[in-house]
Amino acid sequence: MPDVITTVVPVSIGMAKPGRRPGANVNPATRRRLVAAALLVGDLVTLTIVAGVLQLGAVVAASDTDTDMASLVLVWALALCCSLAGYGLYGSERAEPVDRLRRRTLGNVVAAAVVLAWLLVARPSNHLWGLVIAGAGLTVLLGYYVEALIRGSLVRRDLWSAPTVLYGTMPACLALARDLASRPELGLKPVAILTDDEDDTLSDAPEIADLPVITRGQANIISPGIEVALCASGDLHVEKADWLARLPLRQIFVVHDASTLQVLNPQLRAMGGLLGLELCSAIHRPRNLRLKRMLDLIVAVPIALAAVPVVALLALAVKAVDNGPAFYAQPRIGRNGHVFKVYKLRSMYADAEARLAAHLEADSAARQEWERFFKLSDDPRILPRIGQFIRHSSLDELPQLWNVLRGDMSIVGPRPFPAYHNQCFDTAFQALRTSVPPGLTGLWQVTDRSDGDLAVQKRQDSFYIHNWSFWLDFYVLLQTVPAVLHGRGAK
Repeated sequence: MPDVITTVVPVSIGMAKPGRRPGANVNPATRRRLVAAALLVGDLVTLTIVAGVLQLGAVVAASDTDTDMASLVLVWALALCCSLAGYGLYGSERAEPVDRLRRRTLGNVVAAAVVLAWLLVARPSNHLWGLVIAGAGLTVLLGYYVEALIRGSLVRRDLWSAPTVLYGTMPACLALARDLASRPELGLKPVAILTDDEDDTLSDAPEIADLPVITRGQANIISPGIEVALCASGDLHVEKADWLARLPLRQIFVVHDASTLQVLNPQLRAMGGLLGLELCSAIHRPRNLRLKRMLDLIVAVPIALAAVPVVALLALAVKAVDNGPAFYAQPRIGRNGHVFKVYKLRSMYADAEARLAAHLEADSAARQEWERFFKLSDDPRILPRIGQFIRHSSLDELPQLWNVLRGDMSIVGPRPFPAYHNQCFDTAFQALRTSVPPGLTGLWQVTDRSDGDLAVQKRQDSFYIHNWSFWLDFYVLLQTVPAVLHGRGAK
């Protein structure tokens, strides 16, 4: 193995292949500039829209703000772009979406503080302070969705992800490749697997998951276009680290195993000659539970007041289609195993249980689907038209705001399951799940939703509980909006 790798042959790993998307032909430096420019333009468009809303608010208030608004927008644009750049949102780092939301929010807070300070010095008698504070909140929300649209467009054009080589044992690399393929928003695209087995040759190595397998002795064919290496074996010794550092790579990450990708905020702790990874469950701390309850009330009270007339109209529509109560109450398992009644607008026939039993008895395929997902793609229990509408739009869940106000549920958390559903999990996971307040919406509902079986539910709920933070709840809330619009709301 050479001490210094300097040769890059014409067929080097990382070069574009025929049929690839346009972004595959763009060199790394140009791609990074395109990504930064797209994100910057998105934030400027966001701020322009917010400025228009602020101007409209000023007009409604019959205030003459033309001159002030022009200066304010210029100062705000400069402060916002500099602040978000300072938080790394335009750099080459592709942070996890929850962390990007945290950085975006903090960047907007800093930018708003700069604008308010400018108003205090340059326009001490100005009356735009309230509009700036309201505009800062709107900028966070709108900016999040604009960035998501831009990120999706860049992913489709193969511009968002950095070419990445995976290094380690074959099982670990394959698991890591699958995780990265399912999460393109992380911005890491595997293009090759690098192994320590010097006996293999590139021509004889199998194509694993469409990835070429190369050995350390063949590492000279790695193109400078590959930017990142992920060491997936978890045993990166000094000699291996020194060797990896000599490759033409911009970043090297050590990943213990593929599941470690799901850790949002690990803390590194130095312990003498050891380096420890601290994983703590913040949601079980009493002060965080009190904070979560306070935020629940802040969100639930205004939404519940606005939802009252909507719920009343939908209840009348349900009564018109099928005789029986407009609301449905079902026992669910809550925190610490407490059983409470979850309230929903009735979307099923009054004799739904009998209809279900008869359908499962007559249709073995439906019975297998029910046993795996506890739901049916073609459910005979659903009321025609109104039932399908309120379930598809998740409007049947609105009465659960009463559960939130009562303290039975939180706005965000693992969905409360009936006893028969909960008993399908192992006892350890049942205990973990009931150690936190159940939620009106949850991480599973805004990601895999109906396509997720029991294993997916367990993985997503475990991830949420172990990684809870204010930012994760904020992220789930924002993701709930497109989930509901696409018919993927909570059930």
